[in-house]
Amino acid sequence: MIHVERATAADRRQVVETVVAAFDLDPAFRYFFRDPVTRDAEAAEFAGHLFDQRVAPGTTWVISGGRSLAMWDAPGGWSGEEPKLAVSDEALARLDDYHRAVQGFFPRREPFWYLGVLATHPSHAGRRLAREVMKPGLAAAAAAGLPAYLETTNENNVAMYERAGWRVSGSTHLDDLPIWVLTQ
Repeated sequence: MIHVERATAADRRQVVETVVAAFDLDPAFRYFFRDPVTRDAEAAEFAGHLFDQRVAPGTTWVISGGRSLAMWDAPGGWSGEEPKLAVSDEALARLDDYHRAVQGFFPRREPFWYLGVLATHPSHAGRRLAREVMKPGLAAAAAAGLPAYLETTNENNVAMYERAGWRVSGSTHLDDLPIWVLTQ
């Protein structure tokens, strides 16, 4: 049986390792962090930042201490204030551009749940862990009668999300990076 639990600060190291490994070839991470010399360090900095934003509010769930994880934002859970990330100015600019590109697809005034990161360590792939670890966030959204949103830049992920009940609600491009927005 698969045991899903809320992440704690003690899960940070494994969560960061999982995100970096799972997103190694991801089009978005390749777009954000282009320098192969600094890519892993910048990806780790970014993953740690995302985890730190979501662990205290209790909107990150993990399996096996972070071998699979779902990082969610609850409605009103994110202050909008971004601390300075220790990544290149170019990476920061690309992250900002990406953020602006997807914001128009999300409700402006209505509350919603946002699945910011769904990742499974490659050593644990193929076990349907991602479906299980995203369930608590989906259940919270459903219990509140709210929609859930996510976006992906990996075309292969679109079909996986659709099999899990998500539907494409929009798409765009940022330079040569395709972006699909999905809702449930």
